[in-house]
Amino acid sequence: MPRFAWLLLLLAVSFSASAVVIRHDVDDAKYRIPASDFPALVDMPGEGHGVLIAPRWAVTAAHTLPMHSRLGQVVIDGQPREVERVVVHPGYRTLPQALVDQTMASGEAMLIVVFLAGSDDIALIELRQPVADVAPVALYARGDEPGRIAQIVGKGATGTGAAGHDPAGPNRTALRRAFNTVTSAYDRWLCYVFDEPPAALPLEGMLGNGDSGGAVLIEDGGQWRVAGLGSWKVIAGDLRTARPGRYGQTACNVRLGHYAGWIEEVISGRTHAGN
Repeated sequence: MPRFAWLLLLLAVSFSASAVVIRHDVDDAKYRIPASDFPALVDMPGEGHGVLIAPRWAVTAAHTLPMHSRLGQVVIDGQPREVERVVVHPGYRTLPQALVDQTMASGEAMLIVVFLAGSDDIALIELRQPVADVAPVALYARGDEPGRIAQIVGKGATGTGAAGHDPAGPNRTALRRAFNTVTSAYDRWLCYVFDEPPAALPLEGMLGNGDSGGAVLIEDGGQWRVAGLGSWKVIAGDLRTARPGRYGQTACNVRLGHYAGWIEEVISGRTHAGN
């Protein structure tokens, strides 16, 4: 698949980018956190993330999975963990090459946005051995995400809202945490907008390329729960010249509350499909 379309539209594994893009007027050091602050973050091979949600299970965006090879290993809290199997949601669809080619020729991506919005971009990873040294993160499934403050965690490419980030990477950097306000949530997706100061939160930010599958957390009863996974973003204008991660762009994330039933079915063994 051509690098171009995925770089600008997805926060994917082989063809994506942006860990946490930050405010231009705030020191980057305020966004950086040690790995111990969120040990349940899963590092996919090369780029992309997932989240440990049970001792033997992690959840990720389906498009972070290797395209032509079996996922053999992920890293959690700095330690390699062997993968037993992967279960991809049956509603996940990969982008048709013809649609990618059309977008590359025109620079206009609305048809790709429509396609992505209709796909179930989620997969579960079963580990060969339970993770005993990291606590899983519970799902946020209350259905009241709009208006809530979300915490965004990732270590992909970075930049500022004033300039965006380099679409060519690097797409794995230091671990950062930012915050944003969920503006909408419906069906498969929850979304937020990267606001420009002074409207922005003190540590406002946005996921970018290389952070697909990264955690979007919402606090519930004093505990941060995982509500979403980084998936794709909307970039206005001609994709051939636009820079991802700029103020005003919208990030859309897999809404885990929508998939809570499917996740429970797979983990409990009532769904056996996998690879």
